[in-house]
Amino acid sequence: MSDWKRIIIAIDDSQRSLNAVDYVGGIASHLEGIHLCLLHVFPKPPPNHFSNGISPEQYAENQIQQSAQLFAQAEKILHDHGVSPQVISTRSVIATDQSISEAILALQEQEAFDTIVVGKRGITKAEEFLFGSISNALIHNGRDIAVWVIG
Repeated sequence: MSDWKRIIIAIDDSQRSLNAVDYVGGIASHLEGIHLCLLHVFPKPPPNHFSNGISPEQYAENQIQQSAQLFAQAEKILHDHGVSPQVISTRSVIATDQSISEAILALQEQEAFDTIVVGKRGITKAEEFLFGSISNALIHNGRDIAVWVIG
């Protein structure tokens, strides 16, 4: 039997992402046996990105620093709800040869998380058609997991 209390919260720099953290914090503070993994997946840079003198290592370091700032914001929200720091872990991952949703699902599968929480992105129907939606991809490609999309 799966344990829905092992939760990945995929975060980015959007307000809706922080809303998702806030939502989970309100629930998690009242539960025993909860484990929350804050996950920031950053995209592989476009091919011409390094022509401006930034090395791949510098790109990764910049993204990890951004992740640390996002984690600090999210952890503060969780702590304000009374969630213990001992039940929170963080991961920063680059989506090299996969989409962001595939990177989220890979971690979910590797570490046996049973719930994924994402904030709904504020994209238009045209953008969703052209680029896809992370939440839709998680819902359609996730197997035997719960996916919470928080608006």
